[in-house]
Amino acid sequence: MCPSIVADHHNRGFIIPIGGAERREKKPVILQRFVDLSGGPDSHIVIVPTASRADETGPNYIKVFENLGVENVEYLPITSREDCQNQAYAESLDRATGIFLTGGNQLRLSTILGGTVIAQSIRKRNAEGVPVAGTSAGASIMSEHMIASGEGNKTPKSDGVNLAPGLGLTNAAIIDQHFTQRNRLGRLFSATSYNPFLLGIGIDEDTAAFIGPDDMFEVVGSGSITIVDASNLTYSSMWQAGKGEALSLLGLKVDLLAKGCRYNISTRQAFAP
Repeated sequence: MCPSIVADHHNRGFIIPIGGAERREKKPVILQRFVDLSGGPDSHIVIVPTASRADETGPNYIKVFENLGVENVEYLPITSREDCQNQAYAESLDRATGIFLTGGNQLRLSTILGGTVIAQSIRKRNAEGVPVAGTSAGASIMSEHMIASGEGNKTPKSDGVNLAPGLGLTNAAIIDQHFTQRNRLGRLFSATSYNPFLLGIGIDEDTAAFIGPDDMFEVVGSGSITIVDASNLTYSSMWQAGKGEALSLLGLKVDLLAKGCRYNISTRQAFAP
């Protein structure tokens, strides 16, 4: 699934995957920058808390954004595919100047939203210039190929990760979150080995990639982002590895980027602050 087509003389909105556990009080730099991109105090932010089973998730984020000076903020209490047919929810997204996807379970998020009017609205609004931010599960679902599950702290193996369709806001990368904290490098290696075209982006907690319409992103937050570039692999054993067998991946390139570093997804180039 490719991102929605951008109309002539328009720019796609920022895509902002956050590694989870973002700071919400005392200098919440990631959320503040998202608010600024959405229009500052005049923005209209719509929260989609579907990934979470906790009823308080939506109201809690309303308080967070109100504390950042946003007066017009709402959440959509979508808990089923039937809810996704609610025209009022789609109309809220049509008015949004910023969309925020909360954390939780990315399979819950994808199986409820996938293929619905709500998913189409999020894709369309991003193509029209509206920034879309997502934390934890909300970050994972942004890519076309979404990491659905897979254990951390494991040697890369042929069955080390399970993939599912995501929203397709980008089709050039695959995103993982809580990255260093849950030791997920092995599963990102496994994910990129399925298709070396995909750039692996592993995002630490309280860290975000602000991906602009030019496919350049800047690292914001207190952690780092790990980039796994498999485009120049000279050898991969993925196609012939047995179940549970360790992988051989030769020619991988790994970059580690902290705040202020930038990365060009199209050219696969990293830049110092």
